Amino acid sequence: MGLDAFIILFILLLLKKTLDKSPENDFWRKRFNYGMILSIALGVLSEVKIGVTVFWDIGLIGLFLITAYIIYTVDQFNHKKYFVVCWAPTIILSFFEGLLGSFFPSFAESWEEVITAIMVFSIIWGVGIWLYGRRERKALERERKIAEEKEKEYLVTQEIRASLELEVSERTKALVKQKEELQKALEELKATQDQLVHSEKMASLGELTAGIAHEIQNPLNFVNNFSEVSNELIGEIKEELTKPSSERDMSLIEEILDDLAKNLNKINSHGRRADSIVKGMLQHSRNSGEEKEPTNLNTIADEYLRLSYHGLRAKDKSFNADFSLELDEGIPEISVIPQDIGRVLLNLINNAFYAVTERRKKEGEYGYKPMVTVGTKKMPNGIMLTVSDNGYGIPKDIQNKIFQPFFTTKPTGSGTGLGLSMSYDIVTKGHGGELKVNSKEGEGTTFTIVLPI
Repeated sequence: MGLDAFIILFILLLLKKTLDKSPENDFWRKRFNYGMILSIALGVLSEVKIGVTVFWDIGLIGLFLITAYIIYTVDQFNHKKYFVVCWAPTIILSFFEGLLGSFFPSFAESWEEVITAIMVFSIIWGVGIWLYGRRERKALERERKIAEEKEKEYLVTQEIRASLELEVSERTKALVKQKEELQKALEELKATQDQLVHSEKMASLGELTAGIAHEIQNPLNFVNNFSEVSNELIGEIKEELTKPSSERDMSLIEEILDDLAKNLNKINSHGRRADSIVKGMLQHSRNSGEEKEPTNLNTIADEYLRLSYHGLRAKDKSFNADFSLELDEGIPEISVIPQDIGRVLLNLINNAFYAVTERRKKEGEYGYKPMVTVGTKKMPNGIMLTVSDNGYGIPKDIQNKIFQPFFTTKPTGSGTGLGLSMSYDIVTKGHGGELKVNSKEGEGTTFTIVLPI
């Protein structure tokens, strides 16, 4: 079998190998099988010199041209174009060599070495181009595989991205729902807190009520007593005026009129005292936000200490404790909201009386004297108010918690835990002052308020 037949057989075999086993490629698989059989037959016939050799050579060159046409026109085989470039020179030279040998044998014999050299060169060309093409094909194949891997990675990335976007979307929906639930819970908490704050204010107002009732009773008793005495004195004047002018004792009438004037002054004084107590109660019941006004802190300290004491006495007949006032008479009036400062003092004083009462209950009547002291003092940059007791004191590990909302050391039901928290806010936020605590276990507690002038 000649070289050209072998080359055509080799090309057809490689084209067949490019086909996969799918049914769609059966057409070309059969055609290539026929072509390979034909190339072998033509090659054998050409070598054994059966018949006219040139016809077999023409058949081989025709088969090569048909193969080249298929490669260049069918997209499926376009990537094998370098086969044609590789072996076309060799096949064409082999065809012309056959023609020269058949029709011009003497010329072919004389130029045999040149023709052989050209044939060798064409074979080297074909092998070189084929190897180069094969290397390029492998490089392209690697690039194709890399591109496919990148495509797969891209698709995987897109799937992951889509999955993440879906997860983020679902998570966002969940977070929005949680936010709405938290917002609703916060609103409910604020409403509950407002109710508790209102309850705390009403509780302090309730504690005031008993003390106010007892405190207001004193000036009312004075008013009633002096009114009765004044009526008796008026009766004596009328009796004296019924006498003849010669028997009237004008000095007695003047003395009775002086007594009436004194009684009226005392009635007026105690009436104002009752009026101030009622006004204080009304102010205490109002919400914060009132205008600040010049206020004498000694007056507020005195009033609220007595109101707290009498209020606790009215609620519990067994309650008994001493109290004292240590007031600095030289302090000036300062601008505060009186009802708010009164609310703070009432809360601190009530806590102080509660502390000494609890200690008295545990230690008995003997050996312990409950004492609550309220004092004022002028400082270089403000006024200091103190509320001290000789109760058990506050444990050191909870002293930093007592101003936190809802924290209480009282038994369940005895306090809301908002009194000291509200007091701290009133002093620090409402008045720009300080509220501190100093306590020693077994000795007592002192709350100190410093209000700037």
